[in-house]
Amino acid sequence: MSRISAAKRLELIRNKNRPTVNDYIPMIFHNFTQLHGDRYYGDDPAIMAGLAFFMGIPVTVIAHVKGRDIDENKRSNFAMPHPEGYRKALRLAKQAEKFRRPVVCLIDTPGAFCGIEAEKRGQGEAIAKNLMEFMSLRTPIVSIVLGEGGSGGALALAVCDELMLLENALYSVISPRGFASILWKDPTLETQAAELMKITSEDMLELGVCEKIIPEAEGGAHNDPQSTAENISDFLFEAVQRLIKTDVDVLLKNRYEKFRKIGMFSFVHE
Repeated sequence: MSRISAAKRLELIRNKNRPTVNDYIPMIFHNFTQLHGDRYYGDDPAIMAGLAFFMGIPVTVIAHVKGRDIDENKRSNFAMPHPEGYRKALRLAKQAEKFRRPVVCLIDTPGAFCGIEAEKRGQGEAIAKNLMEFMSLRTPIVSIVLGEGGSGGALALAVCDELMLLENALYSVISPRGFASILWKDPTLETQAAELMKITSEDMLELGVCEKIIPEAEGGAHNDPQSTAENISDFLFEAVQRLIKTDVDVLLKNRYEKFRKIGMFSFVHE
């Protein structure tokens, strides 16, 4: 894997031909059956969720939906979920817990939608509840960042036993554009912000945020989606096989400790 700049990776993950979950799900899973609705308000096309078989193992798949063109992106709100999307994700995750199906989350979002209607329907509460419930979900969870992993919109599906990033994926507390807008009052400086933020897959591995980096096809996943999907399958199969054999109490203890150890701090003596 070549170590290229964060700014270059920003270009790669925004390439209009980069594979989305609509490409990956048929290549990785079998008999995917999509389920809809949160049973409170409605359905959210920004999050796709359903049941499938992975290498003969029944799993629950939850994924952010990113489009290839303007029409697809408008239908999925540019992969920015409303609260009903996160409630749908939680409904399917709790169902998976009941039947001890592993949960596979495919993350690709610039962040949760921050419009007035989303806030009225409880966006913050929906994300917070996912964080709380996923932390104690009594079934294996594996999350994979396919492209953008932005803010709480990504973290709501990234509380897991094992987090993986595709080689060129980025994972951040805020988008580089948002970072530049806040820090420098100039969103056009997003490439400079991306270099400062430590958001590449290698940064995540070094900081202990993720467990594995999944190689992409040379030049980016869009050059050979099939080989990238095969790499995802290989890494995912190893993780799922290992986690389903782990005692659930040990699984929860390890998940808790995984998040407790993330972060760096220093004392300042006056």
